[in-house]
Amino acid sequence: MSVSRRPPARVLVRRAPDLVSYWRGRTLILENYRTGVRVSAAPQTLHILSLFDTWQDPARIARRVPEFTPASLIRAVAALVKCSLLERADRARTAADRAFDAWSPWNPAAGLLHFSSKDLPYRDADVAIRSVRARAARQPRPPAVKRYPAAAQIRLPAPQTAGEFPRVLLERRTWRRFSPAAVPLGALSTLLGLSCGVQQWVELQGVGRLPMKTHPSGGAQHPLEVYVLARKVAGLAPGLYHYAAAAHRLERLSAGATKRQIARYLPTQDWYGDASALFLITAVFPRMQWKYKFPRAYRAVLTESGHLCQTLCLTATWLGLAPFCSLALADSLIERDLGIDGVSESVLYAAGVGTRPAGASWAPWPTHRQLRRSPNIV
Repeated sequence: MSVSRRPPARVLVRRAPDLVSYWRGRTLILENYRTGVRVSAAPQTLHILSLFDTWQDPARIARRVPEFTPASLIRAVAALVKCSLLERADRARTAADRAFDAWSPWNPAAGLLHFSSKDLPYRDADVAIRSVRARAARQPRPPAVKRYPAAAQIRLPAPQTAGEFPRVLLERRTWRRFSPAAVPLGALSTLLGLSCGVQQWVELQGVGRLPMKTHPSGGAQHPLEVYVLARKVAGLAPGLYHYAAAAHRLERLSAGATKRQIARYLPTQDWYGDASALFLITAVFPRMQWKYKFPRAYRAVLTESGHLCQTLCLTATWLGLAPFCSLALADSLIERDLGIDGVSESVLYAAGVGTRPAGASWAPWPTHRQLRRSPNIV
């Protein structure tokens, strides 16, 4: 007795939802900003992608489009799946995929900027410096300040510079040299508490409690979190910690912290390896996405990270420490070590502190060797 077998089910395919296309010169570029894949393509590729706006059987589509042979369309579909411009229905959705659904009201504008600017390749320092100098020779830098010389000029009184607050503002610098001494735990506690801690709660009827901190936040949503890589803090075991802003506590995520780890997190900036502590500033995007359903809210998150970072640096300066900050990050490496998905929570910025070199009250200008080592020094 013969048994009839049903043909195997075909896998359905659709266009990936996170695609943008643009021209670079005479070349058409297709980019999946969620996966970071960017490819050049012929304009006919856009037509193929348009055929898969919903889940479709490639074989059935191949029979309906006379401009392609069935074999050529199947090959094209396979290539587009491989570079993530099309996706298969049998692909398992990850937690990060589900988290990315919350980005829908912000995309493509915010998603394109955020995900396409992660994990940049950092060039050899000498090559980068030569490139910048060559550019300066071809095209002078834009003016550092703006003036309206034809406008009426009103001379202002000299700014008040006496007192503690002006002193701290004027003393703030990015330090790249540190003494071997450890940062006291009390100084770290004060730095975190004043810069990142919840100072009080405000009850908003029908919404809930909102945290108040020393830096502003759009809608008081406060999406930022701070993690501390403590390498040399007196009375604190080296390790990677989360700062619990409402409880004013450190929560240890992993043990150990090394100079090499700091250098890996901040590519081409190996002098920061001598710092005592590195602060990794992340954003928990659902806090903003819950309230603001438009992409401009992403700007508010980025702006807030600047508010927080400057508050950290000014507070560290007031404490007599040597602060620094950097946007040159190894994003995915940091996110992996923090145990975050890079979608619902992602690293944005880094700051850090060390103790000042003996006899230094002003951040020493980098040595010639340091200037040659990195394009990110100034």
